[in-house]
Amino acid sequence: ALDAALLRALAAGAASAEHALNAIAAEQAAPLGSKVVATALDRQLSSLPSHQRDQFLIPKKGTLPQTDAKVANVEDECVYLVGNSLGLQPKKTREFVNEELDSWAALGVNGHFSGKREWMPIDELVVGGSAAIVGALPSEVCVMNSLTVNLHLLLVSFYRPQGRRNRILYEADAFGSDYFAFESQARLHGLDPADVLLPVKAREGEATLRTEDVVKAIEAAGDTLCVLCLGTVQYYTGQYFDVHAITAAAQRVGAAALWDCAHAAGNVDLRLHEWGVDGACWCTYKYLNAGPGGIGGFFVHEKHHGKGLPLLAGWWGQRKATRFNMAHKWQPEEDASAWRLSNPPVLQTVSLQASLEVFGRTSMAELRGRSLLLTGFLELLLKDAGVVGQPSSVVRVITPAEPSARGCQLSLKFESDERMLAAFAALGRRGVVVDDRKPNVIRVAPAPLYTTFLDVHLFVAALVDSLREAAEEAGEPAAKRCKA
Repeated sequence: ALDAALLRALAAGAASAEHALNAIAAEQAAPLGSKVVATALDRQLSSLPSHQRDQFLIPKKGTLPQTDAKVANVEDECVYLVGNSLGLQPKKTREFVNEELDSWAALGVNGHFSGKREWMPIDELVVGGSAAIVGALPSEVCVMNSLTVNLHLLLVSFYRPQGRRNRILYEADAFGSDYFAFESQARLHGLDPADVLLPVKAREGEATLRTEDVVKAIEAAGDTLCVLCLGTVQYYTGQYFDVHAITAAAQRVGAAALWDCAHAAGNVDLRLHEWGVDGACWCTYKYLNAGPGGIGGFFVHEKHHGKGLPLLAGWWGQRKATRFNMAHKWQPEEDASAWRLSNPPVLQTVSLQASLEVFGRTSMAELRGRSLLLTGFLELLLKDAGVVGQPSSVVRVITPAEPSARGCQLSLKFESDERMLAAFAALGRRGVVVDDRKPNVIRVAPAPLYTTFLDVHLFVAALVDSLREAAEEAGEPAAKRCKA
């Protein structure tokens, strides 16, 4: 049965998404790639709390600048598969933001201590929900700043090069902002980045890193390694690293393990506390749907609290009881709150709160199970349509095939940038929203809170049409095109 128990079993690795999907197709006596199966999946799963589509605003195809009314019904909802870049707006967001604008208008400065949500402690409203999503204790989490600022704050505390121990291990294809943080931190310590930055590369001919290769690199670095920092889910390939194993390997050689969870928070079932991660940071505008440029998340494991780690101090890290004494005596909070610098931005905070209320209706385990079904369905339909997996295919999936080694995103790599851009533009004309990353990749991310199985079905059909259109324009023979 497609129920919450199955979704939790999928998340735990105790059930197979492919088996469950094929069982529904057999039950419907219809091909897996048919609209009949997609609508049956949606019907059977729509009553579960992991399905919250009606809590979000889905753009119409006609409101998107790239839609072509000749090939798309402008009154239809778009197919939105880009929550890995920007999540959709929860319906409550406007209400929550307007309430604070109204408080500002009516109360002025008094809004800090009165009104529906007092502004001074307003970040406390989003700590518990954020902690639940990343598998942390509330005392280990604070919500502040933005992603790269928070990464720098972690590096200030954990990257303390001494003698031989001065290296930072990271993925060779890390997101640019992370790399710039590593490089600039090395320079701040008077070190040459070429000497202390240690990139780990995938094997020749492979797109993703093997866990054993990361561990070997850690062991080879040994007592020269100060910090390991990887993207928990890799932004380009969609690979979900084995956080527990890699963290343990780094700590065995005396290094700190830091994780950029930008593409993981709200996407996969994290257990930062249980895995012993030293520190982590994330943004909230992707899977957490807090809006463009949303406030960032920050984690420091409780084992480091009150241990005198160096940090950049600000008055919001001062103990609440003495914060307004204005004395020049540093008395920090005893938990992750010590890393806070300034009072939180109210409008950004309540934008996050609106989304966390939706997450609070379900669990990350159930969401992860639904995600495994959606992405498994996407992968099977791409194969069935001949988009991938055939000698004539012009696209290949570079995301790991093993479900436990990926989040919801599949990365489709094309033979050339020109071919990818042609397909991307054709999808846009059909009201399908995905994103592209150089070189040659279209990222497709069925975010489980609001994506339907029908969305996945419609995407694959649109991609087949887009590839055929691009092939015809290029004058390619029919053998190079996807099957109907």
